[in-house]
Amino acid sequence: MTGCSELYTYVNNKRMRRGHTTGTCAAAASKAAALALLSQEPVTSVTIRTPKGITLDLPVEDLTFDGGCARCAVRKDGGDDIDATHGTLVYSEVRLTDAGIEIDGGTGVGRVTRKGLDQPPGNAAINRVPRSMIREALEDVASALSYGGGFSAIISVPEGEAIAAKTFNPRLGIVGGISILGTSGIVEPMSETALIDTVKTEMNMRAAAGNRVLLVVPGNYGKDFSDNIPGIDAEFAVKCSNFVGEMLDHACVLGTDVVLVSNLGKAVKLAAGIMNTHSRNADARMEVLASNAAIAGADMPTVLRILDCISTDDALEVIDSAGLLPKVSELLMGKIEFHMNHRTGGAVRTSAVVFSSVYGLLGKTSLADAMLDEVRDEIRRNGV
Repeated sequence: MTGCSELYTYVNNKRMRRGHTTGTCAAAASKAAALALLSQEPVTSVTIRTPKGITLDLPVEDLTFDGGCARCAVRKDGGDDIDATHGTLVYSEVRLTDAGIEIDGGTGVGRVTRKGLDQPPGNAAINRVPRSMIREALEDVASALSYGGGFSAIISVPEGEAIAAKTFNPRLGIVGGISILGTSGIVEPMSETALIDTVKTEMNMRAAAGNRVLLVVPGNYGKDFSDNIPGIDAEFAVKCSNFVGEMLDHACVLGTDVVLVSNLGKAVKLAAGIMNTHSRNADARMEVLASNAAIAGADMPTVLRILDCISTDDALEVIDSAGLLPKVSELLMGKIEFHMNHRTGGAVRTSAVVFSSVYGLLGKTSLADAMLDEVRDEIRRNGV
């Protein structure tokens, strides 16, 4: 990577190094392979501009080429926020074709087998943005070298199948390897401690402004839904990310009540007492939905269909088709209310509004409406 200041960021006054995604690696390797193939000259590094607008100069490894094919790798760098793919070589094998650009996955890149993911069943698990980056990189090479034909790029990760066993890919129906991911091309380092401190800081600010009832959302889905609640301005909301438990703990310290507005994908975990909703901490979404559907009267085939779903919206479709959605939603609200109150020990009031991007509002806990009225009053009184 280049040494420019853009490659670093500050989190709670600590200087942290950014990394680059597997999608960036795939695009950079494709560009380098295409350059070597068309020029028939070795390529030791390649420059690529990420969707975030940061330009990277990345070293090229293990380059081989002849008149018809070039293959090389770029190494994944997680920066100061490493994960299971950090240090992994992402390869691209590029061949010339008559026209167009074809992108597929090879060894160690997963294959999608189920609906509901970024790519349709049958496609390599190379997500939309990385595909666009690869295409753009190859188009740049063609333009620079006045090449009028097409390319075929096969992305592979030799260690991918072993790495995938440490991820949720097998559970999601992605078989044979990892996914090639990234929406900005850059890995932003954000430690859990730094993220929790950021949540606490925002809560402190709201409390200092005189807000006694905090509107809290995990992220953008909750923020967008909040904007559609009459009288609520989502700019008033505190983002807690996955750290619901730490948010509730700090609410007790501040003495502020909490209204949580959340998509079911995260809120369903609260119904099992899971207070850190990040997937690497715990999942159990389908188990929670399946068990509550069983309590509501679902038969065994329905329960098994729910357990086989890969998203909460897919599971809601099964539950709804069985005529059980209202009852299951009611059960979930009761459990969410119990676990939020259990976490706070009754020191502050808590409530939740839970929705689905497909089914809309699913339910509210018992104090939600009254506490939303208090939030409206505070918005009118104090402004955003």
